[in-house]
Amino acid sequence: MVLTPLPDSRTEPDGSAVIRVLSYNVRSLHDDTEALARVIRACAPDLVLVQEAPRFFRWRKAAARLAKSGGLVVLGGGATAAGPLLLCSLRAAVESTEDILLPLTPGLHRRGFATAVVKIGGVRLGVLSCHLSLQREERLTQAGLLLERLASMGVEHAVAGGDLNDVPTGKAFQHLAGHLQDCRAVAPWGGELTFTPDDPRKRIDAVFVTPGIEVLGCGVPAGLPGVREEDLRAATDHLPVLAALRVPAG
Repeated sequence: MVLTPLPDSRTEPDGSAVIRVLSYNVRSLHDDTEALARVIRACAPDLVLVQEAPRFFRWRKAAARLAKSGGLVVLGGGATAAGPLLLCSLRAAVESTEDILLPLTPGLHRRGFATAVVKIGGVRLGVLSCHLSLQREERLTQAGLLLERLASMGVEHAVAGGDLNDVPTGKAFQHLAGHLQDCRAVAPWGGELTFTPDDPRKRIDAVFVTPGIEVLGCGVPAGLPGVREEDLRAATDHLPVLAALRVPAG
């Protein structure tokens, strides 16, 4: 099945920007990195919100290789954000970046946010990649911290996404969806379920945007020209989420 194409990235005459945002858990690049690169390139993203980027030995080189393989550059994050990473195309002009480590619960994995403010066309956009906790109460707290972070970025428009470790009926997911637009719910496109690639049964990966951004389509890009089923299964243990957005001019 071939998907209806999403709009290509472009700047509109009124200064608004049509952008593509990809959220992808890459499992520390432990799988088929060539398949991963093919999926990313086929999605033609302006921004990639990565989770489980390499965090240890020579992690910066690994992040740079991932970016280059997808025709992108590193924007921020990685080990300094406990795994979330931001990549971008040269269309994005970087205004600022900040990696944030979240409070550590003893015995649980350290979590963080990779954040940035970028300018694309005539718009200024906040960007955040996250990988929330496996523990329910900590995950809900982190969802609240995510919303606080977006509110503090000094931007009218923002996009946030990642591996939530929660389903749409979960408290953390619903907390985010109560304040932001859940892009998949607003404009369904492509596939819905993201975990696992071989037999997806859950939607635990998502892209959210602030009110005022128009969602043109969002979902798993299975069937997108250039995205092969075998690559999606081989690339990592999650399916990606691709969103096309129209961001109003500032």
